[in-house]
Amino acid sequence: MKIPEFSTVKEKIDFLVKNQDKIIAAKKAQMKCADAVSFGCLAISKAGDEVDKANKPVTDDIDQVKVKAVINTTNLMDSHDDVHLPGLWTKSLRENKDIFHDQEHRHGFDSTIADYEDLKAYTQVMTWKELGFKWEGETEALIFDSTVKQERNAFMFGQYKAARVRNHSVGMQYVKIFLAVNDKEYPTEKKVWDKYIDQVVNKDEAEKQGYFFAVTEAKVIEGSAVKRGSNWATPTLENNMKEEPSDDTPKEPVKTTLNSDEIIKRIYEHFKN
Repeated sequence: MKIPEFSTVKEKIDFLVKNQDKIIAAKKAQMKCADAVSFGCLAISKAGDEVDKANKPVTDDIDQVKVKAVINTTNLMDSHDDVHLPGLWTKSLRENKDIFHDQEHRHGFDSTIADYEDLKAYTQVMTWKELGFKWEGETEALIFDSTVKQERNAFMFGQYKAARVRNHSVGMQYVKIFLAVNDKEYPTEKKVWDKYIDQVVNKDEAEKQGYFFAVTEAKVIEGSAVKRGSNWATPTLENNMKEEPSDDTPKEPVKTTLNSDEIIKRIYEHFKN
């Protein structure tokens, strides 16, 4: 069966609106691993004293480091065509206390970095400039404050201690997600577009493709240390506080779960009337 090829933005929007229930169901059915942003960490001596704010060991007498990881940000259209919106983590953080700081989205005992008393998950409103970008406006960051212990995960302790971890990625599941399209023919989806488009920091990219998926609620399951996440906005805060924010053209993101085009192909193959 031939995969659909859209010659215009309008054709693709028509397909998305017609099949949005199936596409959203497919998005909800997978665990998304994406949207890494940044981290900063603080070395701690065995006695518990703070010894270095630049994540550089002062002595060899260190067996744990404190990490402040920005796991996710809102108001940015990511490589999955999703815009996470402020407040999406509120219910999950209130109800779910079994959140994990993992290594590369692996969920075994040997890949856990921190949990329970060694992990505090919360959100914090920050400006994009505080994250190292020249964009105006604010984002709601999902943050993990983790105590990374050598005895828990010696490899990742060494990576954090040596300041080699530059990206993190959220492992989450969608709860409430809506299609937004820039087309007056579809008033319901256009209303979603009009409601959120002005807060999308990469608005020009959203306008170019004419649609995005607005995520208003999601379950946070874990946040992982990764080599590179699917979101190209992945600075290291400690470095960007010392340098001019960069507005370089982003690199092609890593796609760790299905994006909208891949879902469209599967929908077309399996659900075409």
